[in-house]
Amino acid sequence: MSQPQLEARDLHRSFRIGSRRIEVLRGISLSVDHGEAVFLCGASGAGKTTLLYTLAGLERPETGTVEFEGRRLYTGSASSQAEIRNKKMGFVFQGYFLLPELTALENVMLPGLIGGRRKRAEAEASLSDVGLSERLHHLPAELSGGEQQRVAIARALTNDPDIVFADEPTGNLDSKTGDGIMDLLMQLVQSRKKTLLVVTHDVRLAERGDRTLRILDGLLV
Repeated sequence: MSQPQLEARDLHRSFRIGSRRIEVLRGISLSVDHGEAVFLCGASGAGKTTLLYTLAGLERPETGTVEFEGRRLYTGSASSQAEIRNKKMGFVFQGYFLLPELTALENVMLPGLIGGRRKRAEAEASLSDVGLSERLHHLPAELSGGEQQRVAIARALTNDPDIVFADEPTGNLDSKTGDGIMDLLMQLVQSRKKTLLVVTHDVRLAERGDRTLRILDGLLV
């Protein structure tokens, strides 16, 4: 049996609010196979975004382990961990996180520049794939919400990552635009044979994956 691409064991994470300790992850274990599209679904405050960030190497668990492609995350230097995220992982967030002073093309080129690779041709191709070849030199303020999210998807894919993490990628969009964005994201990761892990509170969207995981009060149910 082939090894899972992503595997988490007994993850715990809590936060303190004043004198109270809130347990957000309470012993979660899961695995994700290569090329699988998995949706994490749950109500606001259930712990799904914390789980996604922990699986993506962005938020260290208090206890438990995360392995990605046979390598344990949260070990080694900060720079080596950042290199894994830059080269192996793509990220799409609800808030787009585009730099306002950069054009669409420059925003998409940014992960390559951070990794020491210019990748202009790849960035232009990614923007073409998301239908924005005519908007390369527009600033984020000159784009609609749906167009900004398409720029974010192009940015996530331009480094040719092995896995894409998406945190409420349709959360700031109306339902019609959101459906189009999800169609696009699913089509691109499938055609490029990428693994996809999506957080959503929308049960209807969550049913579109190969597998749906539901999180409630810090546990998978």
